[in-house]
Amino acid sequence: MFFKNIAEDLDAMMARDPAARSRLMVALTYPCFHAVQLHRLARPVYLAGFPTLARMISQFSRFITGIEIHPGAQIGKRLFIDHGMGVVIGETAVIGDDVTLYHDVTLGGIAPAINSAQQVSVKRHPTLEDGVIIGAGAQVLGDITVGKGARVGGNAVVIKSVPENSVAVGVPARIVMPKECGSEFAAYGIPTQDLPDPVARAIEGLLEQMTRMQGRITALESELDGFAAGTAGKAADGNGHEQPGAEARRFGRN
Repeated sequence: MFFKNIAEDLDAMMARDPAARSRLMVALTYPCFHAVQLHRLARPVYLAGFPTLARMISQFSRFITGIEIHPGAQIGKRLFIDHGMGVVIGETAVIGDDVTLYHDVTLGGIAPAINSAQQVSVKRHPTLEDGVIIGAGAQVLGDITVGKGARVGGNAVVIKSVPENSVAVGVPARIVMPKECGSEFAAYGIPTQDLPDPVARAIEGLLEQMTRMQGRITALESELDGFAAGTAGKAADGNGHEQPGAEARRFGRN
């Protein structure tokens, strides 16, 4: 099983990185591979009740790879961290199978630093389900879930759960392509098709509504003009005779 997992890791990294030329290259030069294997060593030590030794292993991994994975984090199969530098994965983070992270990604917690004793063993970090892609610089914060097959664009700040098979971008992150991103691999979490801008879409909706309202106002003015013209001269004067334009003036028109 150990060697099978290593082979799957190597193949997954080669499949998702065109720069990878061979298993040997990945095994010798890819920091993601080293970080994942060291985490697989540190986690059993952590679970066995030796957290300091486990943290020493993870700190060594951080020193040689630039990737910080807490030994308490749960990581599934075939994780690929492209480039890797600056990635931080918190203690209670859960990562499913076939997940891809890019550099400077943070899977962090938002619990306050005070009362830390009350936060021990409390789920504080996100859960990434199978097939998730997180773009470079994205911050996924808190006990939230990024659903299966979802994509998070670069530099997004995600503080709410993301539905499966959707795309989230922006600060704070907004869903821009629900149920549309499909199963294709999206480098840096951005699908190849154009992404709709939710703000621009809202403005377009307001403009359409204003256009409809303007048309309705114009129609009402035309009806009012016709009514005023048809009733002009029918208002009576003090002697009981109709005065021209009285009805029109009643509606504020000359």
